[in-house]
Amino acid sequence: MRYQFVYYPKCTTCQNAKKWLNDNGITYEERNIKDENPSAVELEEWQKKSHLPLKKFFNTSGLLYKSMQLKDKLPKMCDTEMFAILATNGMLVKRPILITGNRVLVGFKEDEWKQIK
Repeated sequence: MRYQFVYYPKCTTCQNAKKWLNDNGITYEERNIKDENPSAVELEEWQKKSHLPLKKFFNTSGLLYKSMQLKDKLPKMCDTEMFAILATNGMLVKRPILITGNRVLVGFKEDEWKQIK
C-alpha cells in the first residue's frame, strides 16, 4: 500500500510521526505542507475519508490561525468557506496527515497509526 505523509519539517509532532513511520518500516511519499499546500478539493476528499469534523483539520495552535482570529470566525462559516481558507496556507492545516487508500489520519496519535499496519 502507498502512503502519503503530509507534514511540516520543523514541527516536532511531524518529526515524531516520521520517526514512527521509519521505525515501523512503512514506506511513504513525503509532501511538505508549506511548500505544497493542499487544495480545497484535496482537503474535502481527505476530510470525508477521515470521518472527522472539518474543524479538526485546522491547526488551532498555530500563529496564523490565531492572528486571523479563526476561533471566532469559523462557527459562522459554511464548509465551502472553511475548505477555501484551509487551501490558502498549509500552516492553517493540522498536521501531520497520513493518507492511505481509504483512510486519512490527522495529527499523530500512535494508537491510531498502529491500526494502519
